[in-house]
Amino acid sequence: MNYKEKFHEYMQKSRSIWKTGKVQRSSRITYDVVWNIILLILVVGFIGSIFAGAVGAGYFASLVKDEPIRSKEAMAEDIYNYSETSKLYFADNVYFGDVRSDIQREETTLEKISPTLLDAVIATEDQYFTEHHGVVPKAILRAVVQEATNASIQTGGSTLTQQLIKNQILTNEVSFERKAKEILLALRLEKFFEKDEILEAYLNIIPYGRNSSGTNIAGIQTAANGIFGISADEVNLAQAAYLAGLPQSPSAYTPFLSTGGLKDEAGIQPGINRMKTVLNRMYEAEYITKEQYDEAMAYDIAADFKEEESSPIEKYPYLTYQLESEAKEIIKNQLLKEDG
Repeated sequence: MNYKEKFHEYMQKSRSIWKTGKVQRSSRITYDVVWNIILLILVVGFIGSIFAGAVGAGYFASLVKDEPIRSKEAMAEDIYNYSETSKLYFADNVYFGDVRSDIQREETTLEKISPTLLDAVIATEDQYFTEHHGVVPKAILRAVVQEATNASIQTGGSTLTQQLIKNQILTNEVSFERKAKEILLALRLEKFFEKDEILEAYLNIIPYGRNSSGTNIAGIQTAANGIFGISADEVNLAQAAYLAGLPQSPSAYTPFLSTGGLKDEAGIQPGINRMKTVLNRMYEAEYITKEQYDEAMAYDIAADFKEEESSPIEKYPYLTYQLESEAKEIIKNQLLKEDG
């Protein structure tokens, strides 16, 4: 029997089997079985998701059950609970330094901060700041997975709003309870305050390492002046990227020693590397062009670091102590008068 005859015979058998309906019935049964299995998997998955969500919500509620429901006024009092450093002047109103304090801070507003600097902060710390409502769910999930798997590289999951909550209301304690409260308060803060208000408060409270005198500094205006000797609205792109990178690890990235003066070349390199990371994020987020990116990457930022300067107490010890003493006496008498 040749090939054509075999093929013809095979086709006739196939048609005969098809006419009996066995193939159709078998296919229909297989289809029904497969579909039922798929449906069962979907139902089980759906129920499992609901159960997991309910368990997660219950666990979250248990973590925040002791957290009071804060009003807008109470949250504002906590968020703006920071102080500026008092300044010292000669009799003819000539400024010569700041009062001694654990941390130096000068408050500012968004209008007095360079737009480039604002872009650098958002690109580095919270890419979705203008879009989210206090938290980014996928970032939180990623952070939870990293914590559960004890990942060596932690990418973080905190928005600017969460960082503001952590710094002004909660603590740096590492726990699920603190994180849950942080999420709850961040969502509540976003209901009460505009994005500009949150960003401005964040930029006034966040630590930025040390200035050229070795004093601890906080707030973007204090950082710009203490590190580069300029105002926050005068920084160029490279300087903006450098400042925006400091809050991740202020003590490691600051270019100055605790005793004052510049670190050695190896000591300032981590801060410069961080600056380049910020520039890369700004470029990826399309805040800057390739030409701007290349120019800033090649910029000699170390040449802009402020030279070491003496503190007021080193330059004018007697005058500084006398002014502080008289100021305390005046403030004490004023408070006594107000309290009757």
